[in-house]
Amino acid sequence: MKKYLLLFLFSQIFYAQENALVKQNDKFGYITKTGNFSIEPQYKVAKNFSDGLAAVEKDGKWGFINTKGEMVIAPIYSNAKYFNSGICVVEKDKKWFYINKKGEELKMPASDKVFDFEDGVAFIKVNDKVGLINPKGEIIVQPTYQVIKSFEKGFAKVKQNDKWGIIDNKGKLVVETIYDEVGSYYKGTTWARLGTAFGLVNANKFQAIDGVDKIWDFLYQDVTYARKNDKIGFIDLKGNWIIEPKFDKAKAFHKNLAPVCINKKWGYVNLKGEVVIGLSYPDAEIFSKDGLAPVKIKEWGFIDETGKLVIPADYQITAGGLASMFKEDDKGFVNGLARVKHKGKWGFITKEGKALGDKWFDNAELFQ
Repeated sequence: MKKYLLLFLFSQIFYAQENALVKQNDKFGYITKTGNFSIEPQYKVAKNFSDGLAAVEKDGKWGFINTKGEMVIAPIYSNAKYFNSGICVVEKDKKWFYINKKGEELKMPASDKVFDFEDGVAFIKVNDKVGLINPKGEIIVQPTYQVIKSFEKGFAKVKQNDKWGIIDNKGKLVVETIYDEVGSYYKGTTWARLGTAFGLVNANKFQAIDGVDKIWDFLYQDVTYARKNDKIGFIDLKGNWIIEPKFDKAKAFHKNLAPVCINKKWGYVNLKGEVVIGLSYPDAEIFSKDGLAPVKIKEWGFIDETGKLVIPADYQITAGGLASMFKEDDKGFVNGLARVKHKGKWGFITKEGKALGDKWFDNAELFQ
């Protein structure tokens, strides 16, 4: 029994192994967090791993490899997207359709356009109205909305009759579609605009915050930033000011620290609004879970929570690359590694400031 349990755990660890797509000498391959190649650069075009498989191009056609580099779905497609929930959108003979991990075509409800699965659901569109299906092909939301945005942590903004609300991934309306704008859903709360009034929605009740003309999303902590009289401060989930508006710019709290800017100089404040890391940087980003934050001097370096520069400002961290879509915290350390550019090459550095595997690439994507 113990033997089988160990084999199961090993297989789970192997399957969960993260890989990063890299480009070297005009060929794409993949590295692991050891810095070594798991799959040598050999593809003219390739995509990130998702759901344990990655789309690669071979002889002008797309197929899918596993983390061992084995071609598990033959390269017969003219285009391919990313697997999610065991399903991927592919194109063949000018037709887009769904396949499973065996490469079998799946029958799904009729849609004017074929959409990727995200968070276990996919959009369907019929006569300019949008709904949702699950991986079984069941319609869980009839096509009744004008717009459904991408799901974030199980929730998505929806537009109906030119008004916005929020649904969960079961299709339940958690915020009524009565607002002119809504934000992301966080712990049962979102910001919203009703006419000219900005405020918070909690338990489907809207509470305006006097004088506010912009509120940003709650992201990592139970506080977010808002603007009043051209100055930015911080509010809690009840809409109370915990830090009065006094900053020119600000970013989200993480690790109880938030980047703020006055007179074009960035530093960090604590939850009391006290400047604990001096306003001295041309730019600054949020702290990561690893306790490090990117700050710009001439280039970008990294400070710890005391404000000490622990990694020299020798790097660029600009989001972009092949994936092109990066969240705020992806610009810093993610699970012990930061994606950076140094002397024209991309790679990863550890929290000690060492280049992963002492390797640099023409391009590198985040580990998946």
